[in-house]
Amino acid sequence: MKLLRYGPMGQELPGILDSTGNIRALRPIVRDIDATVLSLEGLRFLGALDVSKLPLVSNPGRLGSPIGAVREIIAIGLNYREHAKESGLPIPSEPVVFGKSTSSISGPDDDILLPPGSEKTDWEIELGIVIGAVARRVTKEVARQYVAGYCMVNDVSERAWQIERGGQWGKGKSFDTFTPVGPWLVTGDELDPNALDLNLQVNGRTCQQGNTSDLIFDVDAVVSYVSQFMTLMPGDLIITGTPAGVGLGMKPPKYLADGDVIDMSVTGLGTQRHAVMKAV
Repeated sequence: MKLLRYGPMGQELPGILDSTGNIRALRPIVRDIDATVLSLEGLRFLGALDVSKLPLVSNPGRLGSPIGAVREIIAIGLNYREHAKESGLPIPSEPVVFGKSTSSISGPDDDILLPPGSEKTDWEIELGIVIGAVARRVTKEVARQYVAGYCMVNDVSERAWQIERGGQWGKGKSFDTFTPVGPWLVTGDELDPNALDLNLQVNGRTCQQGNTSDLIFDVDAVVSYVSQFMTLMPGDLIITGTPAGVGLGMKPPKYLADGDVIDMSVTGLGTQRHAVMKAV
């Protein structure tokens, strides 16, 4: 299944893609794509629906994040070998974990707003894992049973705030619009998360090309590791790191500017397009 949310920001409605790629309305069957829907029971309920009989959404307008109420964003850093190298940092022996504010979440085609005075805002295409069951100290062997599905995420990062303002990464990654998610959440039965191509272009120039087979810590390892020290809940979002090709790693570094356009795609997870502009 491909689950999504459509409508104006803050007023999004739940939907599902049918076999022809059209959006079907899930309201009033479900209130939102939330923890209840993303639980294993909720997904089984949706999987039993005849999607072709649901109301057709002929003019959905804007797409929002496909997850309605994210409790946590847990981010994994330096999780592709070549990205760690381009950052000038050693390959991690354990996952590097940090947090992002949920207020940074935006839709897959929403504008990215440069913070006032920012000269080092960067792009990072990532695979997102959406949790579907309460996970505490789970093993790698069963970790996939706790996953509702996957989505594409741009972990936008203001490098000066991330690196030069005391070394707390979340400060550079939590500005408004800095976590575009979507367009869809694809349930775990529809794809292999360890064999996905990731591609990001800025103004038509390819900057990032990678595959999740190059992850240092794969989906199973990440879910298991994080669950050792925190309880994961349905609807929690884990973003798994970015391949090489970020602006910080270029020589000289190159960052986003007003008027830039970012295009992103991940196998099976759709596309994103963002206009970059200065925040008012």
